[in-house]
Amino acid sequence: MRALAPNRLLESAGSCLKRQQLSGLLLGCAFALGCTAQVDNGATRTPGNPGVVDPNASTGGNGNTGTTGGVGNTGATSATGATGPTTSMGGGLPVPSSCDMPTASRAPMRRLTRFEYSNTLLSLLGDSTSPGNKLAGEIAVDGAASGFSNDVDLQAISSKLASDYVNTAEEIATRATVPGALPTLLPCAATASTAQAETDCINGFIPTFAANAYRRPLAAGEAEALSALFQTVRASGTDFAGSVSAVIQGVLNASDFLYRPEFGVAVPGRTDLLRPSGSEMASRLSYLYWGTMPDAALSAAAANGELNTPAGVLTQATRLLNDKKTENNLAFFFDSLLPISRVSGLVRDPAVFPKFSGTIGGLMERETQEFLKAVILTNNGNLDTVFTAPYTYLNDQLATFYGVPGVSGPDFRQVALPEPAKRIGLLTQAAVITGTVARDVTNPVTRGAFIVKKLLCQNIPKPSGAILAMIKPPDPYSFPTARERYAAHSKDPGCATCHAQMDPAGLAQENFDAIGLWRDTENNVTIDATGTLPILGAPFNGPVELAQRVAATKEVGTCFAGQWMTFGYGRAINPADKCTVDAVQKQFLESGNNVKSLLTALAQSDAFLYMSSVKE
Repeated sequence: MRALAPNRLLESAGSCLKRQQLSGLLLGCAFALGCTAQVDNGATRTPGNPGVVDPNASTGGNGNTGTTGGVGNTGATSATGATGPTTSMGGGLPVPSSCDMPTASRAPMRRLTRFEYSNTLLSLLGDSTSPGNKLAGEIAVDGAASGFSNDVDLQAISSKLASDYVNTAEEIATRATVPGALPTLLPCAATASTAQAETDCINGFIPTFAANAYRRPLAAGEAEALSALFQTVRASGTDFAGSVSAVIQGVLNASDFLYRPEFGVAVPGRTDLLRPSGSEMASRLSYLYWGTMPDAALSAAAANGELNTPAGVLTQATRLLNDKKTENNLAFFFDSLLPISRVSGLVRDPAVFPKFSGTIGGLMERETQEFLKAVILTNNGNLDTVFTAPYTYLNDQLATFYGVPGVSGPDFRQVALPEPAKRIGLLTQAAVITGTVARDVTNPVTRGAFIVKKLLCQNIPKPSGAILAMIKPPDPYSFPTARERYAAHSKDPGCATCHAQMDPAGLAQENFDAIGLWRDTENNVTIDATGTLPILGAPFNGPVELAQRVAATKEVGTCFAGQWMTFGYGRAINPADKCTVDAVQKQFLESGNNVKSLLTALAQSDAFLYMSSVKE
């Protein structure tokens, strides 16, 4: 993606004079603002390409994207087991032969996701309308090599997304500058009654606003270019508020707002390695833990050089992790990993499931999010507890749905599970059970595939071609129980191998119907919920034993760590990340699979503290 040089700013501003028509110039008036800039580490950006660094200054900087380098579901297992001196995966970076010294990792330039865009606008302008929801959607999670929709290698800009950026920025800027909002944004607007007063007012606003939006100190000339944009629009006859709006739109369409460019600074004695500058590290931290821009304290730490060492990064990582803002990003991670975010939109036959509704589905999602937030951030934080906790979080309406007595009021609170032989932990919660079933009949394949693929990171390839075309769900009336229906469905030798790796986990959950309520029989036949999977080490009978087996296996910890690395770093983990994977998983294991320890380890890894000097 190319950017306009600042000397074209006024030329592009001409298009702004017609309804601030930013769309005529690919993200409009000031997409280039900040693209020819002196960043805080001394590296100079080359005009017209935000991913190139002047070779006479510091080297590095990442272009848009390179090869995906994806391995399996999360790549964690493959990365750990990778051998050999070099590999073509991971952006062409070699597999490290030793982890005694910091190793280089991919650091492609990441674009703000819709989730991050909304959060950043809330932090920057107080816009609570979730404007990111108006942007073209990201690639579906299943299409991402990393397993998450924030996969940097799938962040190309479509023409629709470019148009959405322009239109959404205009809406945001208009809301920020309406008569009731402008005095809050610019208190000086109330007394700006002369041209000079207006100039003083906007010139006082621009440096702080633009630096916050770009998440770095402004370079020489950037504030002046924005001020010139204001003056040009104002001279056209646009009123003061509209001219301020044009400046805001220009900033929100700038590459340095929409992207997180990193140029890095030199690491003494290493030509293959850079470390992020202070402001770049601040953004890495804030988006890892909060999914939004740095706060004032983090920006100050960057300016003071406190983020130039692993110890300084750890201090801020601990502060951010213990802040309530972490809850938002934690919830988004689990919305992406678990099948819970769509439950409120599912439809069930009211004649068969009269207790289910969109409202109940939303409360199911809330149960899981409240439970995970409490276990990880408030209680002991152990992954084992996620799967084996004898409690959950309910309000009165959801408790009635479950048939749990003694819960009153709309607020969610911790409730001991009355029948621990039937329900414990995450895997028996209605949102997880219901979210893996698309229809009114249960599906042990989709339920089992979620557990085996997403929680144990077993790479079971999806069928394709002629095999995929032949696959049809079994007739729900062909046999009385799901075990019988899917046993017949999987007799084909081409299907049996994969189904044997998934179906047993799903069949163990057959005591739950399609809305997550307990049942002992299906069509008056007693449900057989027994099964075995080699990866789980021992046979199981029913959902509780399944959950206990999952919690006890080493693979669930390594998989969970791998999922967080791919989500936190925004890309597929590959063999070049071997040292990062080893270090993060080692710390997680030694902590007893404490999730807060894992989240801290993410910010102390080579992949987080350093970056490759090789452009992609």
